[in-house]
Amino acid sequence: MREFDDAVLECFIENQSQLFDEPVCETFEEAESFLEDCMAVVVESVDEIIEFFEEEGIDLEDSSEEEVLSQAEVFDVGDGRYLIVEG
Repeated sequence: MREFDDAVLECFIENQSQLFDEPVCETFEEAESFLEDCMAVVVESVDEIIEFFEEEGIDLEDSSEEEVLSQAEVFDVGDGRYLIVEG
């Protein structure tokens, strides 16, 4: 079973330039492998994004929702979920 669904993979492929200067993947298979290697996660809310960054030692608790979502590592999947990729 795949860890990331098509919506997540498509989102990353289409928006990878927000985090990387050059493309790191072109196909769903390459994207899935890359995201697994990066230990990327999919979360369901801005609060979960904040929790993730807090666990990584980055304090975003006093940040606005817009500031949280503008982090280069955060990709809006478009269906209420967010992909977090550490670059």
